Amino acid sequence: MTFIARCAELARLSWRWLRAPFWLGLGAVVAFLVPYTLYLDAQVRERFDDLSWETPTRIYARALELRPGLPLDAPTLRLELEAARYDEITGARSPGSFMRDGDRFVISRRAFASLDGLEKARRIEVLLARSRVAGLKDIDTGKALERVRLDPARIATLYGAEQEERRVAKLGQMPPLLVSGLQAVEDRNFKHHHGVDFIAILRASWANLSAGHVVQGGSTLTQQLVKNLFLDRGQNFLRKGNEALLALLIESRYDKQRILEAYVNEIFLGQQGGQAVHGFAAASEFYFGRELNTLRAPDVALLVGLVQGPSYYDPRRAPERALNRRNLVLQQFFDTGLIDADELARAKASPLGIAETPGLPRNRFPAFIDLVRAQLKRDYDDAALRGAGLSVLTTLAPSAQISAEQALQQSLKALGKKQEETQAALVITGARDGEVQAVIGDRAPDQPGFNRALDARRPIGSLVKPFVFLVALAQPQRYSLASIVEDAPVSLPQPSGKPWMPQNADKVAHGRVALIDVLVNSWNLSTVRLGMLVGVDRVRALIASFGFGRDINPNPSLLLGALDMSPLEVAQLYQYFAADGHALPVIAVRGVLDRDGKPLRRYGTKPGAGDYVEAARLVTYAMQQVNTRGTARAVGAGPLASLNSAGKTGTSDDSRDSWYAGFTGDHLAVVWVGRDDNKPTGLVGATGALKVWTALFDQLPTRPLDLPLGQGLELAWVNPESGQRTAPDCPGARQLPFVAGYVPQEEQGCTMERLREWFGGTSSDVPPQD
Repeated sequence: MTFIARCAELARLSWRWLRAPFWLGLGAVVAFLVPYTLYLDAQVRERFDDLSWETPTRIYARALELRPGLPLDAPTLRLELEAARYDEITGARSPGSFMRDGDRFVISRRAFASLDGLEKARRIEVLLARSRVAGLKDIDTGKALERVRLDPARIATLYGAEQEERRVAKLGQMPPLLVSGLQAVEDRNFKHHHGVDFIAILRASWANLSAGHVVQGGSTLTQQLVKNLFLDRGQNFLRKGNEALLALLIESRYDKQRILEAYVNEIFLGQQGGQAVHGFAAASEFYFGRELNTLRAPDVALLVGLVQGPSYYDPRRAPERALNRRNLVLQQFFDTGLIDADELARAKASPLGIAETPGLPRNRFPAFIDLVRAQLKRDYDDAALRGAGLSVLTTLAPSAQISAEQALQQSLKALGKKQEETQAALVITGARDGEVQAVIGDRAPDQPGFNRALDARRPIGSLVKPFVFLVALAQPQRYSLASIVEDAPVSLPQPSGKPWMPQNADKVAHGRVALIDVLVNSWNLSTVRLGMLVGVDRVRALIASFGFGRDINPNPSLLLGALDMSPLEVAQLYQYFAADGHALPVIAVRGVLDRDGKPLRRYGTKPGAGDYVEAARLVTYAMQQVNTRGTARAVGAGPLASLNSAGKTGTSDDSRDSWYAGFTGDHLAVVWVGRDDNKPTGLVGATGALKVWTALFDQLPTRPLDLPLGQGLELAWVNPESGQRTAPDCPGARQLPFVAGYVPQEEQGCTMERLREWFGGTSSDVPPQD
């Protein structure tokens, strides 16, 4: 028997013994593999048929609207641009960059979604002069612009359970070089294989054996997608088998475009703290601070290069390694005909171009974000907001917020030892629209925790007095700023039987005084007498009408500020005066956009009817006098005098709380300074909160307060000692505004006053109180 015959006979005998186990084994494999494949197929269909990702909800500041005449100086514009992560680059030709030449700015604005639709990228020139916008021009067309908005700064991110940063994009929204370059580098045979490329596996194995270490991978894009969507990071035969099987299943069910689109949105490309960056669109923002469709060839090459190892090639931690990888990818682009030799040379010579700060801003302004969440609660559950992929457009003005933080910290530091246990809070709103531009809830503004601006309710002291006067002046037939009231001791019974006997801060009763002087000097005795005349209930009802949702102190002590309020609530009160006598809710959210940038909700404000506009203007006029010759006269005595601002100081018992609320033509700011343990600070309104306010407005571009005295009001000269009309040249005569038609009719001469003046009569200046 030949050797071949013997082998054949041996095979027949072996098969006789092995065929049963073989068929049993094959049956077992088939019995396992078929249902297992069906199970995996079901998983694939469940994931891909409704392919979606959890994307974070992003919170944005307001879009700065530039227009000729807008109060704005160069440092403030720079603050706005830096907050929105604009890079200062010569020429400013790429979106997200700017160039400054003195008071001339060239800004290359990014495209962005707004409540009015998509705002396209454009390159603009901004000219500043005398702290105003002097001119705007579209550089590409050369046409002057009446107004233009800059894309807003991203100020916070609400991540879902996955803590993943992602922007879902369609293939058509991506640069063609990215789509083709990714395939050229990672999977050149992508269009032709069926999920697994056996030739690529053999080629990579040979290359790795030749090099002695891993230099090339054999996985297809489909296999890489499987790793991200379905598998862990382990390396074993079972996992590789699952990877191959899943890749084959995906390719059998879905077309190449669907697979590639899933890949470019899922691939992991970086990490910042606990947030993972997935997809090329999010990576573009993270590394370059720009939209994906604005990237150049070297930028695209860097992102494609990161696929091989985002941590290893991190351009911020390993710039040289990242540069080498980018240039290698650029060479592959050239080798496959995607770029020509000139572009290759230019791209290799260009720097990495990475934005200085990562594109995932931390929640920088926690007190303001607290307010945003509180106002969104009416329509969105907090858990539902996280990972919902929405864009929340808020009212925060980064320059106002940053200026407020600097002013607060500088002012507290200047207090010396007094500042060690001192806390503070601040709220800024738009004077005419009620939009909250800044919120500080802690002396360390970027620290989350107890938010004193929203949650710390403290006695407001004399801040309540303008509302006592508003009730009186709303009755012009009875009261005017020239009306006379007694500043004399008051004793009122309390439920306990013990009389309430308030005092002026200087412990002096000032006799018969004009109403305007009562508010300017913040005299307590005459304020209480006025409040009792007009009715405590009417004052209480006025304050309650602002909708704070709780009972207001019904006792006479309300007239001197025995009322606990937060700085935000005080801002809501004073917004009435800042908005020229119109009730206006303060808001922090303008609107919400869905994942596709389309408006879901708009939040606007509808001002009240303005029933007491004239009375409000009279109170505002008196508060302007507070800032020139009253308790806040430091404002009028310094460089801020030109703002013609109005305001009121407030101090609670034993100097536990220092308050100031003041407004210009553009801004209202409320400041509180005190201690959490409610111990005395030794500060009154003028020495604590007012210092913060003046430091803020030293930096904040704003318009002067132009009080329209000619609308519904008329001016007349009066004798402040009698409240009667008099000649302008009479000693002590003062010109005051009155509600039109209610100017005092009775006139008083001034012969006796002139005689007193001639023969040595004196007058005394009474120091203002608080």
